[in-house]
Amino acid sequence: MAKKTVLVQPLITEKTEKQSTKLNKFSFLVHRRANKVEIRKAVEEMYGVSVEAVNTMVVPGKTKSRSTKTGVVRGRVSAYKKAVVTLTEGETIDFFAEI
Repeated sequence: MAKKTVLVQPLITEKTEKQSTKLNKFSFLVHRRANKVEIRKAVEEMYGVSVEAVNTMVVPGKTKSRSTKTGVVRGRVSAYKKAVVTLTEGETIDFFAEI
């Protein structure tokens, strides 16, 4: 799998920001078929840091519905794979440096 397709995007929420400051853990949305070794290599190459551990999880899709003038519209949100990467002590990733 190509390195650019392994990492889809960084996941930035309140919970992940708290983890990154206190526990030095960073979250990414990754390709569904990417394994832990590929994720580790992709993060190390892209951000120039050393990775201590990688934890992955597949978040299941959910059904959503909303009311409109014509009735209730039902849909489905796709499932995705999330990776939580723990960096070695003293290293960090700044997602907002390029802005």
